[in-house]
Amino acid sequence: GGTRADDADDADDGEDETRVVVYATRTGTARRYAATIRRRLNDEDAAATGGKRGYALLDAASLVDPEKVLAGGKRVVAIFVVSTHDGGEAPESSAWFARWAREAAYDERTGWMYLKNVRYAVFGCGNREYGDNFNRAGRELDAQLARMGGERLARRCDGDEASGRMEKQFEEWGEKVIRRLSNSTASSGDDAAHSRVGVAEERDQSEYASEGEDDEGGASAAGSEDGQDMEDIAEGEGGEKKEMVTDALRGALTKQGYKILGSHSGVKLCRWTKAMLRGRGGCYKHTFYGIESHRCMETTPSLACANKCTFCWRHHTNPVGKTWRWQMDDPLELVEAAVSEHCKMVKQMKGVPGVLPEKLEEGMNPKHCALSLVGEPIMYPEIGKFVSELHSRKISTFLVTNAQFPEAITNLPPITQLYVSVDAATPETLKAIDRPLFADYWDRFIGSLTSLKDKQQRTVYRLTLVSGWNMEEVAAYAKLIDLGQPDFIEIKGVTYCGSSDASSLTMKNVPYHKDVCEFGEAIVNLRRRENGEEEYGLACEHAHSCCILLARTDRYKIDDEWYTWIDYDKFQTLVASGEKFKALDYIERTPSWATYGAEEAGFDPEQTRHRKVRNHPGKLTSDEPPE
Repeated sequence: GGTRADDADDADDGEDETRVVVYATRTGTARRYAATIRRRLNDEDAAATGGKRGYALLDAASLVDPEKVLAGGKRVVAIFVVSTHDGGEAPESSAWFARWAREAAYDERTGWMYLKNVRYAVFGCGNREYGDNFNRAGRELDAQLARMGGERLARRCDGDEASGRMEKQFEEWGEKVIRRLSNSTASSGDDAAHSRVGVAEERDQSEYASEGEDDEGGASAAGSEDGQDMEDIAEGEGGEKKEMVTDALRGALTKQGYKILGSHSGVKLCRWTKAMLRGRGGCYKHTFYGIESHRCMETTPSLACANKCTFCWRHHTNPVGKTWRWQMDDPLELVEAAVSEHCKMVKQMKGVPGVLPEKLEEGMNPKHCALSLVGEPIMYPEIGKFVSELHSRKISTFLVTNAQFPEAITNLPPITQLYVSVDAATPETLKAIDRPLFADYWDRFIGSLTSLKDKQQRTVYRLTLVSGWNMEEVAAYAKLIDLGQPDFIEIKGVTYCGSSDASSLTMKNVPYHKDVCEFGEAIVNLRRRENGEEEYGLACEHAHSCCILLARTDRYKIDDEWYTWIDYDKFQTLVASGEKFKALDYIERTPSWATYGAEEAGFDPEQTRHRKVRNHPGKLTSDEPPE
């Protein structure tokens, strides 16, 4: 069976029992689990009965008439795998089914025996870091089915992806469901006995959901099918902390090109590093700040994050969390491993057509570190020692934080350039775009921006524009500048990373470069009108990346020339001295080709441009969205 709407009809083909596996999914995990248990159930059925009657696989979104499947008068076996959407709701596509269950459960016309012929089991896909909303959709469905007279085959299991055990939880729960069904089939001598075999025994073993759990919104613990509360999500037996990177996560990230460092860190070779090794151009940081892209290492000491952003370019393969609960690796060892693995990947570029020998040699000695690979770097408790070790190796630091840990930002040592992601300008839009774990996400966001004001080194607001989501908030963005008064404001169009069940973004959400430029010009004009002078100016652009840079004119525009580049040797000397220093102590003049409005549009003339053939009908090559 597939997952189309007409599969609901396939579930009812005239036999005396309806058998279905129903999933409600957003990212595809629930669908994958449902397909797995459906396959197992059909295999068991084939072995026992010759496969006369299998299970249909249904998307809850296709259940336009749930009564037809669940309350049609026949016996029903229904297995549900349900994920929880933002705010504790069922996935948007399954909203109608969730509404039906909620209303039918409390409709006096249906009665408490409405689903008396239904035997069911519920597995929830969730993340405990969402607090009270953890697996709420699954918990409520389980309670509603029981309220309408349904009989549990097995106690609901609240799968917890934060524990790193959800796959195992699902396997154990699935085995129990299959065992119950096999036992009841083998023991059923007549219809009356069919749905009640072993009930007294099972209740004695406390494997059914307790009476208290029939109430919607009741307390829930991960792994509740075993009748036990989960230990802390990162603790194993005996209270020892677990590794952040599970075997499944390691496999997923490795396929994406990551090199996993220790138990919670990663490094990956950026495509711009590869490009400059071949003399084919540098990234926007080369244009804006003068880094050597072929000598830049992209890494993170924490693969975990406190957000699930809609535009996450890693498709949410990384774990999420609000605090550090995992084993912790030594920062010096992590830096050594990161440099080692990075150099190995650079070395593998030897022999690649176009790679320049002198660039390859330089690339083996990284000079910059972009702490923006994935996750939230400042969640790592030893982030201060981590960046200090990079500086001791004469490696500059560009650290990006997602604006949810203001105290950690305050406690950071000097960073070459510190970014805060400003993905939205209102609480409502920030919640929709970043999907934060923290309930007080807006206060944390405001606190993070404010903390930049006291930083003595270079600070940046990083704006990612998503057409149809946050580009109408230009005035609100302009007001946020007062909080942190950053040195720079980077404005970049969202990067489309292909289709993903975890995100609804398409190419239509990617703005043109001219749209990004107009947004930046509007910010400049709004600030000018408010302050009576040009506070920020349009300093640089990198058209290929659909990115522009605004810089403070009182600090970085000297004698009508921009000084956005960095004197990296001077920075390292200042850090090593141990004395206090400021951002203006390590500035360098920006070359003319890198400035806003230059004919090069941010492409280094010393590099060789290679244009790809695009298939965007009606779009001008010079105005393409970023790759």
